[in-house]
Amino acid sequence: MIWIIAALLLFILQIAFVIFFEYQRPSKAIVWLIVLHLIPVIGFLLYVFVAKEYMCFPALSQKESSQWNRIKADLIERCRQRVLNNTHEETVCHDDQLHALLSGFSAAPITACNETTVFSEGESAFEAMLSSIAASEHHIHVEFYIIRDDRLGTRFEQLLIRKAQEGLHVRLLFDGIGSRRLGKAYLKKLRNAGVEAGCFFPLLPSFMNKRLNYRNHRKIVVVDGKSGYFGGLNIGDEYLGKDPKFGYWRDTHFSIKGDAVIWLQDAFLTDWHRVTGEIITDPLYYPIQECRGKELVQVVKSGPDEPILELIFSLIVRAKKRIWIETPYFILEPGVLLALKTAALSGVDVRVIIPGVPDKNLVYTATLSYVQELLRAGVRFYSYQKGFIHAKVIISDDLAFSGSANMDIRSFCSQFEINALFYDGTVVDRLMQDFYRDRGDSKEILQSKFENQSGFQKLTSVFARLLSPLF
Repeated sequence: MIWIIAALLLFILQIAFVIFFEYQRPSKAIVWLIVLHLIPVIGFLLYVFVAKEYMCFPALSQKESSQWNRIKADLIERCRQRVLNNTHEETVCHDDQLHALLSGFSAAPITACNETTVFSEGESAFEAMLSSIAASEHHIHVEFYIIRDDRLGTRFEQLLIRKAQEGLHVRLLFDGIGSRRLGKAYLKKLRNAGVEAGCFFPLLPSFMNKRLNYRNHRKIVVVDGKSGYFGGLNIGDEYLGKDPKFGYWRDTHFSIKGDAVIWLQDAFLTDWHRVTGEIITDPLYYPIQECRGKELVQVVKSGPDEPILELIFSLIVRAKKRIWIETPYFILEPGVLLALKTAALSGVDVRVIIPGVPDKNLVYTATLSYVQELLRAGVRFYSYQKGFIHAKVIISDDLAFSGSANMDIRSFCSQFEINALFYDGTVVDRLMQDFYRDRGDSKEILQSKFENQSGFQKLTSVFARLLSPLF
């Protein structure tokens, strides 16, 4: 009898613990309470080590903070002057409220004088990256969520080794979970050649420090501080379409030159400091950019301490003509779900392209539950048939938002991401053309798909939807 009472008290304490820490996020609290009921002790341990609120990195010293803030203030002022000198203020954004949000959202300002190239698949993007690295003269910064020790990974490895041996500063960052299969031999060859390599949240320390749920999902390459690459591609042969399960790999990646590169550099060097403790302040890493283009671009760095949920929500609610979305994962926070419903019911053209072949079955089942609900509101969905679609794009009227962030709760709130907001009609038109082409390679999902589901399928859908806030 005493053991039963003790177990009951322990269970009540576990429930109280979760409610105390999650009361501001009711949907997440409910999911964890369900998990506690299903697997009482194991569920609580999972919560403690996986779901605890993000703990920020240690604060900079006063001297370090002063250096960092001075550099950023100078860079922000440099970019602001370029915008004033090369554009008219009213051309930046036609929506005053959205402009105010975007101007204050990120430490990275709207930048001018940019020239962007859009890549719709891996081969051309990787060749461009490798060519830029080969031509580098001072430094190379590479950061990816996933790095594979395969043919493509070996090409990057050998080139980085060669450039390090030539005397360049070569720095590499990778995520501890995304690159968990990256062997020690791969890294040893890089380090022996002079490449500085760091792991963002290594697996075991992340588990012990309760940071396992917070991953660095960024994909960044910066060469000499003058050219940058970012988007959805990681380093691995599957991103070249060589995985037999998925075949053709459809992605969106960007090459950029201009003032926006400053803020890709800032994102990398911030992460470098988080991993190594080193603050890099040499002006050579922030060179004056050539004013080669006329595009306005705003780099948006986000993470658990800088969520992008408000920005995504604003892009949806301010749209008057269209909201077009491409995403491999579609798991929505309640506010975003309501915003999409309201937009569709208000006559906005809301369309979403998702994969036809899932890579994570439970996540895909949850995705389809959101699809079924939004179909009833008038949102149109398409399942991509040509291969696997990994592109992450939101087009809101005449603006486009794209980068590493998926349309899911993890990207909204828990992962370190790098995206950009594109104001230029040329880039937005190109992304719209890609959307049209992808829609042609897709099959529209109709409400009839869900009318003849079996009882088991419905039960699985309910279970996946309940767990979706944890995905």
